[in-house]
Amino acid sequence: MNFFKIFLTLLFLLFSTLSYADNHGETQSETVSEIAQEIQEDEEVPLNDPFAGNEGSTGSLDASISPEEQEDEMSLYNFKLAGLISGKDNSYISLVNTSGEVLTLTLGQFLGKVKLVDLRLNEAIFEKEDKTFIMIDFNNLVREADEY
Repeated sequence: MNFFKIFLTLLFLLFSTLSYADNHGETQSETVSEIAQEIQEDEEVPLNDPFAGNEGSTGSLDASISPEEQEDEMSLYNFKLAGLISGKDNSYISLVNTSGEVLTLTLGQFLGKVKLVDLRLNEAIFEKEDKTFIMIDFNNLVREADEY
């Protein structure tokens, strides 16, 4: 009786491993072809950033800004404030443009037509050519003022 149990168990295991090995190769090739079809049939990716929320890519651009300012690559309206480092000897800010490139400025450096003149805890202050000031903060709000 034990002989038949052992024989049937071995026979069952032998056939199950053979059938698994045969099906495994077929299943894998079918799976690869199914995945390839899914990739080809996948719907198109939207052009807007789904993580941007209700804002556009440059949330501070509005109708009150001149078209020349909007088209200028080095306009402060085309940047976002990414970081501020203020030290005893030097102070730096990091700005990110619309294409994702990071630009680091120190006090006194120019960004296009504006010059970085001061830093606060949560904003950077630039001086324009007409001696007015323009400020950008971490919420990407750019505002202009006669003094700061």
